[in-house]
Amino acid sequence: MGTAFAVVLVFVGCCSNVVSLELLVREFPGCGNIVTFAQFVFIALEGFIFETKFGRKKPAIPVSKCRVLLSFKLPPVLLHCFCLSFPSFSTQGSLIANMILGIIILKKRYSASKYLSIVLVSTGIFICTIMSAKQVVSPLDGSKEQGLYAFMYWLIGIAMLTFALLMSARMGIFQETLYQQYGKHSKEALFYNHCLPLPGFLLLATNIYNHCILFNESTPVLVPVVGLTMPTMWLYLLINVVTQYVCIRGVFILTTECPSLTVTLVVTLRKFVSLIFSILYFQNPFTAWHWVGTAVVFIGTLLYTEVWSSMQAALRGAGVKEKKAE
Repeated sequence: MGTAFAVVLVFVGCCSNVVSLELLVREFPGCGNIVTFAQFVFIALEGFIFETKFGRKKPAIPVSKCRVLLSFKLPPVLLHCFCLSFPSFSTQGSLIANMILGIIILKKRYSASKYLSIVLVSTGIFICTIMSAKQVVSPLDGSKEQGLYAFMYWLIGIAMLTFALLMSARMGIFQETLYQQYGKHSKEALFYNHCLPLPGFLLLATNIYNHCILFNESTPVLVPVVGLTMPTMWLYLLINVVTQYVCIRGVFILTTECPSLTVTLVVTLRKFVSLIFSILYFQNPFTAWHWVGTAVVFIGTLLYTEVWSSMQAALRGAGVKEKKAE
């Protein structure tokens, strides 16, 4: 499977996933824990059956290395479950965190255009997410106590997500070194990344159980193809889990084909596309600032992929051919 196919999986899965997630969150805003848990269980079960052959297949990457990977994976997963109010910050910060850690740990050096492109993409996403957040945040009653509480809550959330995105960036770099050492095993990595953190969800067991009860009480709906009746929220969750698998499968293929910074850029653009898709699909206001942010992200992406350089090289090549023909 090539890079282009992986990118298609990421964006198709993402755009499909955002609709079901939006429907889930609109009905139960605090359902992030059960959604994340269901995604991890589904992907781990699929990997256990089809990748490890019910545990009979010996892993290509040593389990000890997977445990190290778990130490980078688990904290961001749990922190993101606790901090679902701050998705925009983690989205835009991951690119910069990955670049900084790549320079420090792997001694990487990037061209000036790469630095500029990362800043542009991060800035564009920041503009769009801030404008969208202003439209959905309900106003406070203006009391000083509530204002101080909200500010402290915001600071704690930002601090936790800062730590989470640094750990995620470190995990991406560690994965890159694993693939260089042991070869490309994206499905195996996908399985262990979702199987090993499962015990951590015991910390969220009460919240997950409560939402199971709430989901059971949702309005029943007839599933067209199979002819079964099931609660609406469970149907939305099933769609969300399957589309998330398609998306994350593409991400893990990319981790074997591209440097960690490129993977982080694709994942960041995936979240940006999901934001724009959500705005358009649910007919939320799309302001002039959204257009500005979209344009900045587009320019930064073109700069990162060196489209300008490729076009200039192609034009120069065409000019040389015309002169030779003369």
